[in-house]
Amino acid sequence: MLDALPAAAVTLADIQAAAGRIAGQVLRTPCIAPAAIARATGATVVLKLDNLQATGAFKERGAANRIALLTPAERAAGVIAMSAGNHAQAVARHATLAGIAATIVMPRFTPANKVLRTEAFGARVVLHGDTLAEAAAHAHAMAAAGGQVFLHPYDDPAVIAGQGTMALEMIADYPGLDALVIPVGGGGLLAGCAVAARGIAPGLPVFGVEVEGYRAMAQRLAGVPVEVGGPTIAEGIAVRDVGEVPLAILRALGTEILIVPERAVEHAIALLAEGAKVVAEGAGASGLAAVLAFPERFAGKTVGTPVCGGNIDPRILANVLLRNLLRDGRILRLHLDIPDRPGVLADIATRVAAAGGNVIEVSHQRLFAAPSVQTAELELMIEVRDVAQGDAIVAALEAGDYVVRRG
Repeated sequence: MLDALPAAAVTLADIQAAAGRIAGQVLRTPCIAPAAIARATGATVVLKLDNLQATGAFKERGAANRIALLTPAERAAGVIAMSAGNHAQAVARHATLAGIAATIVMPRFTPANKVLRTEAFGARVVLHGDTLAEAAAHAHAMAAAGGQVFLHPYDDPAVIAGQGTMALEMIADYPGLDALVIPVGGGGLLAGCAVAARGIAPGLPVFGVEVEGYRAMAQRLAGVPVEVGGPTIAEGIAVRDVGEVPLAILRALGTEILIVPERAVEHAIALLAEGAKVVAEGAGASGLAAVLAFPERFAGKTVGTPVCGGNIDPRILANVLLRNLLRDGRILRLHLDIPDRPGVLADIATRVAAAGGNVIEVSHQRLFAAPSVQTAELELMIEVRDVAQGDAIVAALEAGDYVVRRG
């Protein structure tokens, strides 16, 4: 119950006040319910497009609200934050809009494009440390020495209240929602949305989502040691240390966390791109990933979930889309050991074309990969409509006495 929340927690009134405070500074993003997503999930999925914010992510909501609450003395001193991603750009943008000096500490490994984007929004960037923890420690030390206000990305009631405005908008636009599914990093977005939902739609279930390698919030709620690590495409929610304020809120509300596999996140990114024409980063697609991974929970329901960020590297997006085509059977990868004689390649190409396939890549190796000097190894990447057409192409090649291996 809301009355069980700790004294420092965020209230519905705080979130409603934040909504008024950030109006005009943060985009009130639209919601859409694409038919292609419904067909793929068996649910009506309402997507809240916060990837359309100026910085490409929801973090602007919390940053704008926190900065708006600074005192005149704090504004004069300036602000400092630690982030390697969306929080950095959000603080930089809204501090600049407010005429406040902003310093962002980023780890040395931060990609150059993120550094440049943060600087473009008007902040001074300091690169320090090899980890987020080292960068955070340096930011706190700089704030203590220089008198700036440290703006935490999620463990701050004002930031949580700002993030909760997302749920206010979603429920206002789609009052018939059966559930909210919210990605979890440090917990600020989920905590804010959970408080907002409980306040204006008390019976509305709110679920958090974490990826398998980074289930820190689920572990903290369960009272077990936090063990996280490994590569993930959802780096925006790949945290070790969750916020204590969000943790207290979610524990008081009994919020359930759903854990999704990496493959579901990739599937969600591809489905959003193809089915909704929406570009999402891994963290931004994880809400949809949960709907895909838990069909029994959401079948036949109307589910609201944010596309909370769209800052994905184009190369990673391209790789995800190609991997999804391979998994769906729309790209066929074949290996053939073929006789090394004239006309064989032409015969294979003719058979593929007759079955309707489109060869998009060919690798022909005579010297090293082939099992015999009388043969060559051929690798084909073929674009097909579906699995059935791929099977027809394999059958056509095998009818020509070619040994075909998929892979």
